[in-house]
Amino acid sequence: MSISEQDRQRISASIRAAEAKSSGEIVCVLAQSSSDAKALPIFVAAIVALALPWGLVASTALAVNRILALQVLAFVVLALALCAPRVRVALLPRRARRAAAHHAALEQFTIRGVARKKDRNGILIFVSLAERYARIIADEGIASRVPQSEWQIAIDALLEHTRDGRIADGFIDAIEQCGKVLETHFPRTAPGRDELPDRIYFI
Repeated sequence: MSISEQDRQRISASIRAAEAKSSGEIVCVLAQSSSDAKALPIFVAAIVALALPWGLVASTALAVNRILALQVLAFVVLALALCAPRVRVALLPRRARRAAAHHAALEQFTIRGVARKKDRNGILIFVSLAERYARIIADEGIASRVPQSEWQIAIDALLEHTRDGRIADGFIDAIEQCGKVLETHFPRTAPGRDELPDRIYFI
């Protein structure tokens, strides 16, 4: 799934509109996948490739060199297939998938400078497509006043749109919901400096 340039501009405009009513700032990140672990797919491919000669020896009269060639081919094909992002993620237990996505969200929170805002009132809207994971992380200035449950409406809307393939609409809906929360708890009282870019990042 991808987002067009027009959709990127729509997301940026939505961020600017939400931030115009609040002293808080919003950063959006879309990840294709949060897990880059390839050890399990390689392990599965190796086990199948090691077991293959035993089955061929027992059921065929192939020459040894043909069996070894098939073994190598089986390993390469399986390794490539199982290392594809969606297949690789599917091999992981659900808890491991969520842990990897949550770790990626926390990492992006730091990398994108949300934690460096002077008033500590920034939020990160994070989606990882392969893991089907969405999370809103608020800096400590917001988290101390707004419970995590208050962001759930935005998360639910984001996941619903993403499942239907409407990623940009999901982000825009979530940004609007988050903007309402920020406006309630951190209304803009004076012209403020925009410390973070009004855009969506892709990883």
